[in-house]
Amino acid sequence: MSKATDMAKVTAKGGFHLLWGLVASTVISAVGTILIAIFLGEDNMGLYSIAVAAPNLIATFRDWGINTAMVKYSAQYNSENNIGKIRSIFVSGLAFEIIFGLALTIFSISISGLLADAFQRPMIAQLIQITSLIILTGALVNTATAAFTGMERMHLNSIMLIVQSIVKTGLILALVALGLGTLGAVIGNTIAVLIAGIAGVLLMYTVYRSLPDSADGKLDLLKTMKIMLKYGLPISIGAIITGFLTQFYGIIMPIFVTDNALIGNYSVATNFVVLITFFATPVTTMMLPAFSKLDFRRDQEILQNVFQYSVKYAALIVVPVATMVMALSQPAIGTIFGDSYLHAPLFLSLLSITYLLSSLGSLSIGNLINSQGDTKYNLKLAILQASVGFPLSFFMISQFGIIGLIITTIIVAMPGLFLSVGFIKKRYQVSLDWKSSAKILVSSSVTAILTYFVISWLPFSAPITLVVGVLVFMVVFLVTAIATKTISREDIEIIRKIVSGLGPLRKPLTLIFNIIEKLMPKQN
Repeated sequence: MSKATDMAKVTAKGGFHLLWGLVASTVISAVGTILIAIFLGEDNMGLYSIAVAAPNLIATFRDWGINTAMVKYSAQYNSENNIGKIRSIFVSGLAFEIIFGLALTIFSISISGLLADAFQRPMIAQLIQITSLIILTGALVNTATAAFTGMERMHLNSIMLIVQSIVKTGLILALVALGLGTLGAVIGNTIAVLIAGIAGVLLMYTVYRSLPDSADGKLDLLKTMKIMLKYGLPISIGAIITGFLTQFYGIIMPIFVTDNALIGNYSVATNFVVLITFFATPVTTMMLPAFSKLDFRRDQEILQNVFQYSVKYAALIVVPVATMVMALSQPAIGTIFGDSYLHAPLFLSLLSITYLLSSLGSLSIGNLINSQGDTKYNLKLAILQASVGFPLSFFMISQFGIIGLIITTIIVAMPGLFLSVGFIKKRYQVSLDWKSSAKILVSSSVTAILTYFVISWLPFSAPITLVVGVLVFMVVFLVTAIATKTISREDIEIIRKIVSGLGPLRKPLTLIFNIIEKLMPKQN
């Protein structure tokens, strides 16, 4: 097995452990979110979404790139057998996050009244105060996630996610049922993140205990923190800029969109997008530690192979799922909410478009650049994105409301992506497999269009239409992908090797690959 395939196998294993945690936690949360949306109604659901926007904005100033640095250096030191230094990475990262998280939580609580007035909804000041605690507790969750990712212990991250989703769903439903409404939803969400943060730190401690001491037995926190900040500061500034841009969207949205019901529809649509993030998140999470094990100066060929694997095989999953969500958004929303949330299907379809960019490497390129230490370039891309996003969002949201917001997010993602594709080609001699990307886009788009027209003619109820639509999509995509050679026999063989470390999933996946291979035309 080649080193690139072997690395892909390890990455796939970590991604699988993250995926099952995401699936389990998101299914639990999705059930809760659906019930919460039904119990709260469109108006209160909109208020709940607005209440968490301001603390989330403030939280973007908490990290300063420390979490990304934790992932990079944990993975790098681990691959270099310099494991003794990882203890300092863990403790320095956790201390930094707690200090900044606590300070920003206090700040957010102190200005909650001003924030509520800025949203033109003074009644949510108390809700903002409660959600401000997530700035601190979220720091614990994110630090634990960084530690698990760098050490490729994603099963621990999955445990933490599931704990959070169970507590969140149970608490919110109980408090809303007791008549606390939006207040109950906010309290339940805040307590859930706190419990998840504590669980994450305890699990992180089990990893910490298994690590050997450094050569001198000292942690040297200040020196370690300086190294992490030097690497992470450009990433942090970029994250703050893009994070502030995202939260800016959330701030001006309720100013120009005065109908809480529309905001509630948008919130429901964003929750449905998790169907796509199920598959996108493991890719974006696991690529940084994978790329951090390689140096483009000495591992150029391996880096090229790993990058192309990450783009092609991620896109083979994410792009079809995104186009399927677009084609079936109407029956999907209708199955859950009936005649409510009538605007959500359109919002969901538009939100899914961004994930089509995964075929151009959007899930991998940023991590590739950061892994090679060129964090300042990603900072430049963030500045470019913000310079386009701020004026464009103000105009689009003020003129077109929610649809203007979604279109803005699609447009601002494109310039930086195209520039970064050129950068990695020039800097690392790493490029996309353009032919494969085009085939994936064409096969998925054709399948989605055919599926949409088929279900449009069906006289069935939304649930039956949804099931039929999923089956039609899967069959048509498989046929189209084979006919256009989007999937080749070589791909099947590589994927077999990659998934060989997935334990109980290996056999059913192998069976599926065998069936697909039999459907392929025989080679001459």
